[in-house]
Amino acid sequence: MTARHIAGAAGPPDGAYDADVVILSLDRAAETAAAIGSALAQTGVSRHVFIVDQGSRPETLARLAALVAGRQDATLLALDRNHGVAGGRNRGSALGHGRVIFGLDNDAEFADATVLARAVAALDGDPTLAAIGCRILLHSCDADDLSSWGYPASLLPRAGESFDTVTFVGAGHAIRRAAWDGYDEVLFFCWEEFEFCLRAIERGWRIRYRGDIAVRHKVCPERRIAWSGTRWFHFVRNRLYIERKWGAGWLSLGPRFAFYLVKGMRNGLLSQTLGAWKAAVRLSAGSLAMRRSPAARDYLRLHDAAHRGPWISYLWRECRDGFRFAQPLASRSRSSNGTIAGQSIR
Repeated sequence: MTARHIAGAAGPPDGAYDADVVILSLDRAAETAAAIGSALAQTGVSRHVFIVDQGSRPETLARLAALVAGRQDATLLALDRNHGVAGGRNRGSALGHGRVIFGLDNDAEFADATVLARAVAALDGDPTLAAIGCRILLHSCDADDLSSWGYPASLLPRAGESFDTVTFVGAGHAIRRAAWDGYDEVLFFCWEEFEFCLRAIERGWRIRYRGDIAVRHKVCPERRIAWSGTRWFHFVRNRLYIERKWGAGWLSLGPRFAFYLVKGMRNGLLSQTLGAWKAAVRLSAGSLAMRRSPAARDYLRLHDAAHRGPWISYLWRECRDGFRFAQPLASRSRSSNGTIAGQSIR
């Protein structure tokens, strides 16, 4: 890894501590500064904050450097290039050795000063959990950020509760370091949390959503990859690649791709959709497919499929409600596990 130390401590403390907070930065200086400030304000827990920059302008780096200058509980580093969400978080997580890794988007903030301590306590209190997903609230109010609801739509009325699940939303989440084996960097961004969770579940871990542990999300469009850019391409490519990685045949993926194809056509993204298919074929060519154990299949069925209903019902709802994205493509926000318009597309 090529990383340049910019400001703050050279690294984490030598001894044991509770958590590493990892924040990726790519401009959005005001939002990133607020995210850093909320992390540094966390109480009741020992932690080190890593800000991993992936290509910000010099003036943004200077502003962030001023926030952590002279601090021993924070480190700002600049990577050689943009490694994506998956690669950036891998590199940031590898910098520390806290027993919990908390990922916070740079347009999000901890809802209060106790969130990190409660997230650490949640993992400490249940040794079977690999990760917890936080409730994602709109920054301006206590309403749920529907663009960041990455779970079955039928569970939305339970947003303030807790339940086992098969993924988490990247805007705010905590991972047990003992369960952490990295994101698949081929994905770059979109669905990387889901793919990590599939591997954790296969190894016998559980994933849990905690509606009582929250972050506030500003849903900033600046410097995001627009749906009309390459976001739809990554969304489709990565989802197909993950299914192939876990042993699905191309024939069985036909209905899924047909849905993506129609939705892409209706939104003027046919070339991206076809390109995503070709790219998924290339990515999965020659790779050894992973097989799910009966225990993992049961977990996925109980905590995901049972809440969604059969594929035919899902597709009917999409067709009934229309295939177009609910908001103008260029202004849409994304949670990095692939949420669109308040519901996750399988």
